[in-house]
Amino acid sequence: MASESILIRGPRVIDPAQGLDKVADILVRGGKVAAIGRIPSDEVPEDCRVIEAGGLVASPGFIDIHCHLREPGFEYKETIATGTRAAARGGFTTVCCMPNTEPPIDNAAVVEFIKERSRAEGVVRVFPIGCVTKGRRGKELSEMEELAAAGVVAFSDDGDPVYDANIMRLSLTYSADLGLPISNHCQDRALSRNGVMAEGWTATRLGLPGIPAAAEETMAARDISLAELTGGRLHLAHVSTAGTVPLLRQAKERGVPVTAEVCPHHLTLTDRWVLGARGEVTGAAGPQAYDTYTKVYPPLRSRQDVEALARALAEGVIDCIATDHAPHDLTSKQGTYQEAAFGISVLETALGSALQLVHRGHLTLGALVERLTVGPARVLGPAFAELATLKPGTPADIVLFDPAREWVVDPAEFASKGVNTPLQGTTLKGKVVATLVQGRVVFSETPDEIGAR
Repeated sequence: MASESILIRGPRVIDPAQGLDKVADILVRGGKVAAIGRIPSDEVPEDCRVIEAGGLVASPGFIDIHCHLREPGFEYKETIATGTRAAARGGFTTVCCMPNTEPPIDNAAVVEFIKERSRAEGVVRVFPIGCVTKGRRGKELSEMEELAAAGVVAFSDDGDPVYDANIMRLSLTYSADLGLPISNHCQDRALSRNGVMAEGWTATRLGLPGIPAAAEETMAARDISLAELTGGRLHLAHVSTAGTVPLLRQAKERGVPVTAEVCPHHLTLTDRWVLGARGEVTGAAGPQAYDTYTKVYPPLRSRQDVEALARALAEGVIDCIATDHAPHDLTSKQGTYQEAAFGISVLETALGSALQLVHRGHLTLGALVERLTVGPARVLGPAFAELATLKPGTPADIVLFDPAREWVVDPAEFASKGVNTPLQGTTLKGKVVATLVQGRVVFSETPDEIGAR
């Protein structure tokens, strides 16, 4: 991407990779970070654009290792163009797209299509994740070496679990050789059956079939055992239950190569939100009172689960935050709860949601930035380290945000085609102001001041 010289003047710079947290200037030149610190006027290029960022936080751009861009095949839900613009508005400069497309990402041709489309229409970096099995059907391993050579950064059948234990074992064995993680959607279908939300009081009140926490935990335990057996790199997608946390902690203590992610909605929303009215139970709530925008997999769970996940994230047992951005058209979310599609549109609300942990004292701001940058980069591997730091000489992927800025979620203003969020009308505290990729402003709230394109 072509870029210009930019001076970001006076933000609080947080770069966990360097242990940096101080007020400083950032000079960007040639698409890279040129310097951080007090930049004397005589060192600023004459044609340099100046962004006055006093009161804002500057950090490496966020990395999302789990999102659904829907293209190819479901462009009526999202495209690479709209999805990457939504990512930029959320502060994400790198996204990894899941393979439940049509056709699925199970061969080099689809990988190349996504890469070409991203170069032509994307505004942030896009890395495809390849299928574990051909067609995501769970019957036969994909050509994993071919996919790795084509440029996938991980493997997953997300949307469905890798249900066959022997296929999971084989994929992890290949993972050990290829150095790429296997990200599994942990769901024991014999336990989840036709469930549509978390098993518990709310499901019983609404008369909806529930999904027990054991549906996640039993498969997580299986996969950890297989990773220990094979030495393959296991990544647990969208962890949602308190019971998965000790499995992760104990596995890491034993040296098992396992990592995990958690989504903003599983950190901040409970199953009570399914009732509508943002989870506030009133006498008027009857058997048909539910919000289909809360339908997601894994489902929103109890307050105890939410609190356990927040602690695990703070302790580093859970490595990073990932959005699981799952945009849908309106029709897919209208109707009964059983008929509605699983998924929430998350990219543009992720920071505001996650900052609730900081404002409530559960996580420091530096730790949150780490879980959005260094954490996901570490999951993907050493090649991504330079995208998670502002060290001079690295790509100028930068996000500027105001952690104290309050705003009301209005899906009509989303860049994403997916307006399916239960947060509509909710006030969040924390807003992205500008996003740069390789020194180019790809989003700005104030284009006249910053010069967004």
